[in-house]
Amino acid sequence: MKTYRKVALAAAVLWSMLTPSLAADQRPNVLLIVADDLGYSDIGAFGGEIATPHLDGLARAGLRMTQFYASPFCSPTRAMLLSGADNHRVGFGSMAELMTPQQRSRAGYEGYLSERTVTFPQLLRDAGYHTYMAGKWHLGVREEHAPSNRGFEQSYAMLNGGAGHFDQTGIITDDPDKAPVAYYRDNGKDTKVPAEGFFSSEFFASRLISYIDADKADGKPFFGYLAFTAPHWPLQAPDEYIRKYDSAYDVGYDVIRERRLTRMKALGLVPKDMQPYVGNPVWPRWKELTPQQQRIESKRMAVYAAMVESMDAQIGRVLEYLRRTGKLDNTVVIFLSDNGADGNTVLDEGATREWAHRHADNSVANTGRRGSFAEYGPGWAQVGSTPFNMYKAFMYEGGIAVPAIFTLPAAVTRGQVARVPAHVTDIAPTVLDLAGVRAPGTSYQGREVVPLEGRSMLGLLTGRQPLVHEEFLRGWEFNGRRALRKGDWKIVLANKPWGTGQWQLFNLARDRSELHDLARRHPAKLRELVAEYEQYAHGSGVVEFEGLAERPGYSNGRKYYEDLNEGR
Repeated sequence: MKTYRKVALAAAVLWSMLTPSLAADQRPNVLLIVADDLGYSDIGAFGGEIATPHLDGLARAGLRMTQFYASPFCSPTRAMLLSGADNHRVGFGSMAELMTPQQRSRAGYEGYLSERTVTFPQLLRDAGYHTYMAGKWHLGVREEHAPSNRGFEQSYAMLNGGAGHFDQTGIITDDPDKAPVAYYRDNGKDTKVPAEGFFSSEFFASRLISYIDADKADGKPFFGYLAFTAPHWPLQAPDEYIRKYDSAYDVGYDVIRERRLTRMKALGLVPKDMQPYVGNPVWPRWKELTPQQQRIESKRMAVYAAMVESMDAQIGRVLEYLRRTGKLDNTVVIFLSDNGADGNTVLDEGATREWAHRHADNSVANTGRRGSFAEYGPGWAQVGSTPFNMYKAFMYEGGIAVPAIFTLPAAVTRGQVARVPAHVTDIAPTVLDLAGVRAPGTSYQGREVVPLEGRSMLGLLTGRQPLVHEEFLRGWEFNGRRALRKGDWKIVLANKPWGTGQWQLFNLARDRSELHDLARRHPAKLRELVAEYEQYAHGSGVVEFEGLAERPGYSNGRKYYEDLNEGR
């Protein structure tokens, strides 16, 4: 903590040294962009075939991080992102939607950012920053838990875990004849999205631009949080983007995976000899699908790609606005996904499957348009995770390793690739360092708060020093699934059939695809990491119950391909 405070006090001086054309007391703007369920290899800068020119441009101007970690689920990641502390300590030991009655009775499982949490936007606002937010919140639905009460001066927030992209359709229902409804708040007050002309990515980008523009002349720096709901299901995108990918995915999972891996190797993102994980044996391979199933799958991936490209276009709009108004040269841009690609199905929750069968039009012709309600399933999600093991909801690399780009004006890390591990909790102290704002420790405005756990990456981002992790040590837990990484070693525990039901041990320096379990060959190392995990779980307030990971539903569903029929 002494190191962090010393850096925080010197941040303003360091920033003026990096940007000598600016006044010494001019602090940088910060634009934080989060994609929802974006896979590790989806964008061009990380090997994908999807057109993402604006994100690729940020990568060329900044630093790509190949070992950046989040949670395996969205709201725990967002809680750690804004607090700089482990999700179990700030109210999101589980997602509110998936919590058991036993969990809800425990501290750390409130399902909203707890009163023990101080967000870094609150600290920035206290320090004279404008703070704006547009997009997915997922950190509490009541007014007192809305962004307006967690440090954001202006906010337009979708409160739930997901929503339709053309209207206010939600994602989970208990009534097969009643459409789920998503909830939005405009500066803390209930609101409805426009009945016509609404598309989520465009709308959220426009809102953020309007907030910045309204205060552009007052000279204060801003923090902008642009939290897209794309490319989270339901798969929906404007027709003009979908048409660009028509038939592009007819070749199937294996061909797209191999093409991505080849590009990743050429970009220096993975070793030349890296072998990919190709999917859990539970799921069929492309050649085992019927021609009709292949047609449906190809269209769904085309819509997903369209969602990613249209999101990139909106990022371009925001960047162009900042460039046109002279703000971009003094703006730090951070981009990441909140977890791995999502191969699970929400249809297993409540009566959502029956409602979708009765009321959604998922015909090939209509998929991606208003009125469709489709996911893209485990096959494409595994491609999105290339070359890693599994996807969202799991502690294998495919669930928790996410694409991340950091761009600082005038920094020396332009176009570089960082292979050191870092974590989403490191973003809060990094932004505070950039702003010259000191973290409050364990007390804020007379109340006890959870202190920052992350470490500032400012030295890495400026090229002045390696990341301040003597040895990376990080634990994860979510609903009974567990992991811990220490240095190059990692242990993972996942229930069958996704894992073995026992602790597995991997050496990530040699096998980041997690293809070779070394638990039997290195029992002493396994015991060492399990002991470290137990310390993490105890210190973070993890609550575990027998059978927690095996519960039926969202992340244990196995009906995706049974359901893959025309119009379903």
